[in-house]
Amino acid sequence: MEGHDALADMLTRLKLILVRDQLDSLLDEAARREMTLREALGFLCEREIARKDERRIEMGGKIAHFPTTRDLAGFDFSAQPSVDPGQIRDLAACRWVAHGEALLLLGPPDSASCCPPRYHAKKSGHSAARHRTAAAAGAAHRLRAARRRAEDPR
Repeated sequence: MEGHDALADMLTRLKLILVRDQLDSLLDEAARREMTLREALGFLCEREIARKDERRIEMGGKIAHFPTTRDLAGFDFSAQPSVDPGQIRDLAACRWVAHGEALLLLGPPDSASCCPPRYHAKKSGHSAARHRTAAAAGAAHRLRAARRRAEDPR
């Protein structure tokens, strides 16, 4: 048991929380798959990275103040014929992030079902978080005030 505690302490120090918390089941799965030591280490790292990415995306959504998480697949484009599905999917791919461009979607402050700009702003923000980019959502006057505060640190 002493070796297990020491290993748990080292995993904690390295901030490998998922591996620490699920070590026995992960090692059992690696053994069932008859992995080599190198493959098992890669497997453990993959699981930890996936957990950290999931938490990073979740935290990015919270920091951006997105009230809900929705999937673009759930949007009914037929209910809003003025919206170009191809353009929305292109925006969700976040190529604009790679080009260093900003994205501003404007629309009435209504529900997602009748307000595609608000819905897709949230979805684009979640996509941006997946691409390790900051995003913010909110009423335009609040976003402008936050920008002014950031530019003038008095």
